[in-house]
Amino acid sequence: MPSSTRLSVRWTAWLCLFISFLGLFSPAFAVKENDFKKCNQSGFCKRNRAYADTAVATGSSWQSPYNVVADSAHFKDGQFQATILKTINDQGETVRLPVTVSFLKNGAARVTVDEEKRQKKDIELRHNSKARKERYNEAEKWVIVGGTALDTEAKLTYEGKSQWTIKYGPSSNLEAVIEFSPFSLDFKRDGASQIKFNDRGLLNMEHWRPKVDKPAPEKKEGEEAKEGETPEEPKGEDESTWWDETFGGNTDSKPRGPESVALDISFVGYDHVYGIPSHTGPLSLKETRGGDGNYADPYRLYNLDVFEYILDSPMTLYGAIPFMQAHRKDSTVGVFWLNSAETWIDITKAKGHTNPLALGIGAKTNTQTHWISESGLLDVFVFLGPTPQDITKTYGELTGTTAMPQEFAIGYHQCRWNYISDDDVKDVDRKMDKFKIPYDVIWLDIEYTDGKKYFTWDPNMFKDPISMGKHLDERGRKLVTIIDPHIKNEEGYHVVSELKSKDLAVKNKDGEIFDGWCWPGSSHWLDAFNPTAISWWASLFKYDAFKGTMENTWIWNDMNEPSVFNGPETTMPKDNLHHGGWEHRDLHNLNGLTFHNATASAVVSRKKGEVRRPFVLTRSFFAGSQRLGAMWTGDNEASWGHLGGSLPMLLSQGISGFPFSGADVGGFFGDPDKDLQTRWYQAGAFYPFFRGHAHIDARRREPYLAGEPYTAIITAALRLRYSLLPAWYTAFYQAHRDGTPIIRPMFYTHPTEEGGFDVDDQLFVGGTGILVKPIVEQGKEETDIFIPDDEVYYDYFTYEVLPTHKGKRVTVSAPLDKIPVLMRGGHIFPRRDKPRRSSALMRWDDYTLVVALDRDGKSAEGELYADDGDSFEFEGGQYIHRKFVLAGGHTLTSVDAEGLEKGSVKEGDWMKEMRKVNVDRVIVVGAPKEWKDKKEVTVEGEDGTWTAEMDYNPAAKGRAAFAVVRKVGARIGGDFRIVF
Repeated sequence: MPSSTRLSVRWTAWLCLFISFLGLFSPAFAVKENDFKKCNQSGFCKRNRAYADTAVATGSSWQSPYNVVADSAHFKDGQFQATILKTINDQGETVRLPVTVSFLKNGAARVTVDEEKRQKKDIELRHNSKARKERYNEAEKWVIVGGTALDTEAKLTYEGKSQWTIKYGPSSNLEAVIEFSPFSLDFKRDGASQIKFNDRGLLNMEHWRPKVDKPAPEKKEGEEAKEGETPEEPKGEDESTWWDETFGGNTDSKPRGPESVALDISFVGYDHVYGIPSHTGPLSLKETRGGDGNYADPYRLYNLDVFEYILDSPMTLYGAIPFMQAHRKDSTVGVFWLNSAETWIDITKAKGHTNPLALGIGAKTNTQTHWISESGLLDVFVFLGPTPQDITKTYGELTGTTAMPQEFAIGYHQCRWNYISDDDVKDVDRKMDKFKIPYDVIWLDIEYTDGKKYFTWDPNMFKDPISMGKHLDERGRKLVTIIDPHIKNEEGYHVVSELKSKDLAVKNKDGEIFDGWCWPGSSHWLDAFNPTAISWWASLFKYDAFKGTMENTWIWNDMNEPSVFNGPETTMPKDNLHHGGWEHRDLHNLNGLTFHNATASAVVSRKKGEVRRPFVLTRSFFAGSQRLGAMWTGDNEASWGHLGGSLPMLLSQGISGFPFSGADVGGFFGDPDKDLQTRWYQAGAFYPFFRGHAHIDARRREPYLAGEPYTAIITAALRLRYSLLPAWYTAFYQAHRDGTPIIRPMFYTHPTEEGGFDVDDQLFVGGTGILVKPIVEQGKEETDIFIPDDEVYYDYFTYEVLPTHKGKRVTVSAPLDKIPVLMRGGHIFPRRDKPRRSSALMRWDDYTLVVALDRDGKSAEGELYADDGDSFEFEGGQYIHRKFVLAGGHTLTSVDAEGLEKGSVKEGDWMKEMRKVNVDRVIVVGAPKEWKDKKEVTVEGEDGTWTAEMDYNPAAKGRAAFAVVRKVGARIGGDFRIVF
């Protein structure tokens, strides 16, 4: 066999042995923190932290060396431009840094600082590097999709010698005060400071300088260091990591030298900050400079393959969204740090800095943050709120909102590494049906391939994948296959042959195709930054190219950080080269997004005339990935801690613009006991992305294997998810429309209730008023739910009225067979109550409307959104969006939620079929006593007026009165009134 093939086989065998060896150890030893950098092991982070320490130690006499050249400043059409001079030595030498502050129509502001010398490419590279000479300036190309129109109505309201003030925003109530010496920015709303840049003087842009080789100090003859004597530290800046850096046996050459960017950003009067996923800690982010309960290291954003990650840590994980929100009573602000290089964020809180216009318990606290990136531009967006909804909406305008998913994608997904054959897949499918367990998708991990070669099938175990696909399709189910970015380097494998011949792979620092190890052994990586590579990648997914796939086959992108087993920190060397000559260090955190984008683009249209919404799951992500599909939290562990840790992680994803998220139900590594597995399914039923998954060495744990009573309890949780799919789909539409989270934390839904600002173990589902607190502790059979308002709350299952008080916790019973689920009064949400085995089989089922009346027993509101769940025809108006209102305690109405006139949209096939779909039942919880003698209600629909039967159930033993209207018969997509 060829030498390359022998090498590949040898490495594959070695890796299998290595993986088996790892399996001998307990999960506690799986994550070795020493395999991943701390700040003091990352040269640029250490330097900038030291810079901050110097500033703090110097105190009030510290002077930031960045000053605006007053004569360079000008303002026109919503944009301020000037040149900052950075003084670099005692001789007064300076570096020129062009700065632009853009004021946007949507009320955001954008601050960008570049380096003139690099901007003009007037630098020399070391090592004969083929890298670009500029600072990386293409992140915007991948991330920003809109919202950047300038506010041409913005006005320069003060022009002094060293300070300018610009008023901007839709209501002209926002201000930016630009100080020239030293350069700083103060962003105000209604005259009060909200966010300050460089008020602590930590701005630092490492300018280009040539490398000067310094001779080693001469030793006098016979001179030796005395025992115990510490060598003298070199004077001046520490240059030890400027030009190269070694970690874990890998050396990073740095052809451009040091080029980090750093900035201190202060949130004035704000005690809580949120966001910057993905990390395993509380939703309200911790301080990072040590102290009781705090972290000692900054939060790190550098996408890595961190299997069996540890909990409550600022360690990096698989994805990065550098978007942070700060919140206090009645006010939310935020920043988005548009930089795709390795980034560290320190957080500290300073007491005693009073903002007289800040109210509440956090009024005397400033949260101070220090952002540090290895390379690229300083490019920051500022959002001044004032509500959480304002922040996520504006961020969504910039980076895009979550993609409207196919309807099957929000059902249940059954996965493991690996289903071993097409017969195995069919057997699991039949048994799910036998036990009447609903699910929509079954997944295949890497073992389905022929020797880890993607776009192939194992010829012995998956002999007839089309038969498997047809079997699933008959039941309305889908298949997901994994496709990773590493391409096996094996002679005769057509994919790698084309990758090489078309020159579409990532290069090493010398411009040769990069070779590393991953699951297949020797591998090359698709360069998904290259438009030609994206087009070629799409060709591989055509049905006639990826033989064995069909219309119900979808895709899973794993390992796309990228994971490189023999690379530094299990990823790609930073001095690798991508399309356009950019170094990997510049765009590392974008890599997952670009691969996700290539795959999502590929599956939109796999044959001529077919245009369908893609479903692609990604592990690695960046800001903007929400436009492409779903994510999951990676290789978690079958433990109660990881179950509990999933909730703040997913809430953080939601408020950071990527709400289509989930965690492996049951835990990827290890074997959950029956109670843990059951509780995880109950929690997973309220994840936006709901998938059970397990490691290849884990025991089989399909729900039907749990045994009674566990199988029945798990099935009940799954059926609850499926009955609520209309409500979930409506929440997804709201997220798609304006960037709102799908599952919402208390600070987001109740921004004035201070007691809820750090609550991250319960959630609201969209705008339904459904409040859930999953049980995440072993042996727990009751829990305390925080109540954020004075509204009435009903138990979802029994209609019991909970004895709630605003700002207090209420104890609810939660034996193993019960999920703590409450309904907040004043809401209406849709359900489909007929048990089915997949969402496709529910497509034409009638609806139930659940009305939870408010505290006064008189009103409630809600929405329903529905479309064909598959195509893009909804973009042309082919959808139903209804608003339901029960007002005055006696009339329930349904009207078009967007005020569209009847007949304003020509009905397509799906809308015509939906004419046959009705409201079957209306359940009114908290029904007034006045209804007790009524046996029927009047229904006024588009086809006339008729009556429907109503059963009234009086209040009893703490349970609210409720009424059930049966066989309503009103068309779900039409206007109607029900008069009680």
